[in-house]
Amino acid sequence: MNSILRKQFLAHVGQTSSSPMLVEVQRAEGVFFYTPEGKRYFDLISGVSVSNVGHSNPKVVEAICRQARDYMHIMVYGEMVETPQVRYATRIAELLPDPLSSVYFLSSGAEAVEGALKLAKRYTGRPEMISFLNAYHGSTHGAMSVMGGETYKNAFRPLLPDVRQIHFNDLDELAQITSRTACVLVEPVQGEAGIRLPAPGYLEALRHRCTETGTLLIFDEIQTGFGRTGAMFAMNRYGVTPDIVCLAKALGGGMPLGAFVSSPEIMSTLTCDPPLGHITTFGGHPVCCAAGLAALEYILDNDLISSVAAKEALYRNLLIDHPAVLEIRSSGLLMAVELGSSDKLYHIMELFKEEGILSDWFLFCDTAFRISPPLTITPAEIETSCRIIRRCLDRL
Repeated sequence: MNSILRKQFLAHVGQTSSSPMLVEVQRAEGVFFYTPEGKRYFDLISGVSVSNVGHSNPKVVEAICRQARDYMHIMVYGEMVETPQVRYATRIAELLPDPLSSVYFLSSGAEAVEGALKLAKRYTGRPEMISFLNAYHGSTHGAMSVMGGETYKNAFRPLLPDVRQIHFNDLDELAQITSRTACVLVEPVQGEAGIRLPAPGYLEALRHRCTETGTLLIFDEIQTGFGRTGAMFAMNRYGVTPDIVCLAKALGGGMPLGAFVSSPEIMSTLTCDPPLGHITTFGGHPVCCAAGLAALEYILDNDLISSVAAKEALYRNLLIDHPAVLEIRSSGLLMAVELGSSDKLYHIMELFKEEGILSDWFLFCDTAFRISPPLTITPAEIETSCRIIRRCLDRL
């Protein structure tokens, strides 16, 4: 790595840990990225489920360039009629179940969560919010308040009041949802908990309890959306429709974009008493929307979702018999390979770096590594990546 660039990175780029990987990226294409020295890495996390259509997808790049030539930022969201934004919102509404048809674009997933929480409190007039232990929804103050782990929260208190957390898949604790609860925020598949799936009937029971108490149900599909679980949205797999859904990550096709989506009736409460109930400078940026729409159309035109289950099965079959692997938890190409030990996990991260694999662990599960490659990954690329993974597992 260029020593001057490394020093500048450490001196001037805000650091999120004391031991960054320090791998310099020169270019990326498909499921790979490359260093200036030409070393190739398998990107098995897709920028944390962002690059579902692969890096430097030609259709996405073309859409970005075309829109950038036409116009970029014009004015704050909500006043100008901008074609990419309108077309993308319309396409998303067509793919979501009724009545989710009003799309509010933002710049990130955390912003989407912030907007959804505000909307729920505004619509219901209630104070309490319920989320789940080991859930992750972002690092801004409101999103952090509903995060499901104390380690990342305690240093930043006081956070939002009236937040209660319950256990995922515990039917008895649904009784804690009452007539004072504005919303329940849940990942239909818990991501940072280490890929935890809902028990049969759990999301249906949660939906029923929210309806019974007049509580808005919010799905955080920031990581599960756009084909990641083998359906366009995880809600499609489980047949449960929330009142609000939060989207981001793959929503922008590699560009920064988030959104919360609800019914016109609920969303309209942000327009008056007061007006400008939620505003954003860059939400729905035309270049980001053009990129996201191109990525979505690529997923649909190439029927990427139909092959997700087979690719999930191939990964599972090629890794599950290794003696170091205790379990594989997965929902489509959102996978956790359980090693049962944080020491083993940290060791294999170093081995992956040596061997040309980019993986990661989970915020609330440091004993399993993540596999969430671009949906465009081929069976041959899966087999090659698994040979490298097994070689690293052999060295544990």
